[in-house]
Amino acid sequence: MALTKITSRFRRLLQRPGSIDLGPYERLTQLVAEAEESVQGLSDDELTEVVTEMRTTGGLDEDNLIEFLALAREAGKRAIGERAFDGQIVGALALLRGRIVEMATGEGKTLAGAFAAAGYAIGGRRVQVMAVNDYLAQRDAEWMGPIYALLGVTVSHIGQASTPEERRAAYQAEVCYAPVTELGFDVLRDRLVTDVAERVTVKPDVALVDEADSVLIDEARVPLVLAGATRTEELDDDVVALVRTLRAGVDYEIDGDGRTVALTDKGTDTVEKHLGDINLYEDENLDRLTQINVALHAEVLLRKDVDYLVRDGKVSLINNSRGRIAKLQRWPDGLQAAVEAKEAVPISDSGEVLDSITVQALVSSYPTLCGMTGTAVVVGEQLQEFYNVEVAVVPPNKPNIRIDEADRLYLTVEQKNVALVEHIKEIHETGRPILIGTHSVEESEQLSERLEAAEVPHVVLNAKNDAEEAAIVAEAGVPETVTVSTQMAGRGTDIRLGGRDGSHDRERAADLGGLYVIGTGLHASQRLDDQLRGRAGRQGDPGGSLFFASLGDELVTRYSVTSGLRPSPDETGRLTDRKAIAMLEHSQRVADGANAELHRTTWSYHRLTGQQRAILLDTREKVLTEDLAAEELAERAKERYDELVEEIGEDKVKDAARRIALHHLDRKWTDHLAYLADLREGIHLRSLAGGIVHMKPIDEFNKSAIASFDPLIADAWNDAAETFKEAEITADGFDEEASGVPRPTATWTYLVNDNPFGTEADRILGRLRNAIKPSAAAESEEILPEEFDELPEELRDLEDDELSDELPEELREADLDEDTSEAKKADEKD
Repeated sequence: MALTKITSRFRRLLQRPGSIDLGPYERLTQLVAEAEESVQGLSDDELTEVVTEMRTTGGLDEDNLIEFLALAREAGKRAIGERAFDGQIVGALALLRGRIVEMATGEGKTLAGAFAAAGYAIGGRRVQVMAVNDYLAQRDAEWMGPIYALLGVTVSHIGQASTPEERRAAYQAEVCYAPVTELGFDVLRDRLVTDVAERVTVKPDVALVDEADSVLIDEARVPLVLAGATRTEELDDDVVALVRTLRAGVDYEIDGDGRTVALTDKGTDTVEKHLGDINLYEDENLDRLTQINVALHAEVLLRKDVDYLVRDGKVSLINNSRGRIAKLQRWPDGLQAAVEAKEAVPISDSGEVLDSITVQALVSSYPTLCGMTGTAVVVGEQLQEFYNVEVAVVPPNKPNIRIDEADRLYLTVEQKNVALVEHIKEIHETGRPILIGTHSVEESEQLSERLEAAEVPHVVLNAKNDAEEAAIVAEAGVPETVTVSTQMAGRGTDIRLGGRDGSHDRERAADLGGLYVIGTGLHASQRLDDQLRGRAGRQGDPGGSLFFASLGDELVTRYSVTSGLRPSPDETGRLTDRKAIAMLEHSQRVADGANAELHRTTWSYHRLTGQQRAILLDTREKVLTEDLAAEELAERAKERYDELVEEIGEDKVKDAARRIALHHLDRKWTDHLAYLADLREGIHLRSLAGGIVHMKPIDEFNKSAIASFDPLIADAWNDAAETFKEAEITADGFDEEASGVPRPTATWTYLVNDNPFGTEADRILGRLRNAIKPSAAAESEEILPEEFDELPEELRDLEDDELSDELPEELREADLDEDTSEAKKADEKD
């Protein structure tokens, strides 16, 4: 046990969790190669027939697996002209054993995934391949379609535009490619059907996740929501206009993490006077106070072309992890309406949450999970912690010869941008193809303007033109091409030297050093940096990468402290001293840890909700598929039940009982979710105010959530009985509207950003920052001992002196310089 703990700590320290031994898979791959010759003489029909004869319901044994993969390799060569490398066979074997496979960009994950999906199908399993977007789901299903056909396996795909009929048919295929969000939304919709025939999904079996780290780690923090229309939330024009006149630091203050904004006393007085000398905190004015708060949040904290776009008269959120339009994402609690009012576009309908599910809960419902990505080892421990899956790292078919240069750090953002453009121009003049990764639409467009001023021709790929992405990305390897792109994760298109078909001066591109990847700043996760770097050097090609950064980047200003740093830049503003570089690396580690903690927090709060939903669903399923509703209501309202059976027949009465029971079960669940949302927000506010000292917020949340859920099903039956006694039930059926139990007139799906107040680790980090700032800048807050329970585990276990050692050196030596000391004295004098 002690040895295991020590090993785990070393792994955390190195951020390189171990992966499984590939030896057994490599041995089987050799046997596949030996079996390959025996299948090459088969005709297409004979190949399909041999695979069909192998079909079983208990999974393929080792001998059949070897033969199947030999047949699959031959099918790939015939159907699409690609003979799988040994590494792809190893990857397919690992997927068939329930692993997350790490394969570098360009190493053929799509083909390996198709072999594995077909293998599961031949073994009697149904597979859903989870993609990150519609384009990749459709592309991969159609691209791999001829292989599946030759192997006798049915394949389909769905997307946002798929109709219920198309979805129902697609899910019946043995292998279905679909965006993970669409799978989740279909599950949510199926949970609310009132007739079994309305369902579209099938029982979950095998989940094969593409871009597994993005889906299982990044997307896991964003709950998927099904909502029902209730009203339109419009903000008063005078509120929007008033908020725009408020001044930062005078009328409102932003917290150190940039997550929340609040009126100052002066700001409150200004607002109250402008609105007619009202008291914002009186009960009758609370709606107006809420409008002021959400309008202020929208105006100050949410940035156009960074957090959202305005396109076609609508506000569209930007997926921060992918740099694309999040077509189904919106902000909750009136914030969406506030942003729409800010941008003067039509206000969209608001609604109540009918049900929700996290990606983690969705994926965890599958008995078998496997996946593939280019960057899994970095999050190997999280994959083990949250999904109990291990990583298999498949070496590249050809050695990686990409040259990754050391990061270049500058004092200010402006100095970084000047050096960045100069370097791009210098490299472009050689003719070498360049791919530049930015963090936001705004940043990509600002860089584009700078490049135009420097007379560097280029193309831009961001959320404003993501429909053109495949064509833009595919040609990024052509000499003299400069491509500026927001997040490259999940783009799904290989960048080949010489363009899509390699016909545009491939040899020249290689002689020039291959694709040169430039990052305009480090991401919050090393994994995202690695994904961007991985675009260069595919399949043994030459390539290079370089990241620029500055002390003014959001990563540094948000996740580290520079008050103890005494930078010594050169004439260009570049920093090369060890402390500055170490602080940059530390910022990224802290950001990565904060995101992991956010995942844990999200899962902690949703885990109990999921368990409660499972209990309710069990009852709902019996109501939907059995006669439970009729039995319960016949017992609770026997006289009414017998009377109706005699008048209109038992079948119509059972149907009415079922619909009434389903309505009240769904209604109680909707109310319970609303209560939990309010409860969670209150728990965090109490935590921020120090209201919970002896109990963790999650413990308090669970206690209240359990107390709320305990009587829920019994109350639903009581309400159903009361409705049944007075309901309009005739020979024509049950009139839901007249009986006061209507179904939602409209429903829609979206995603919400969870945990707006940040994690406990975020807030404690903020207090650590404040603790070493000059007192004039901030008063340090006491960090309660029990709050350290919310810190990441590797910090939680350390003693005080060890915790100090774990901080970067500049934080431990954060003495004020003379200028700061003088400023402090002046402030104290004032």
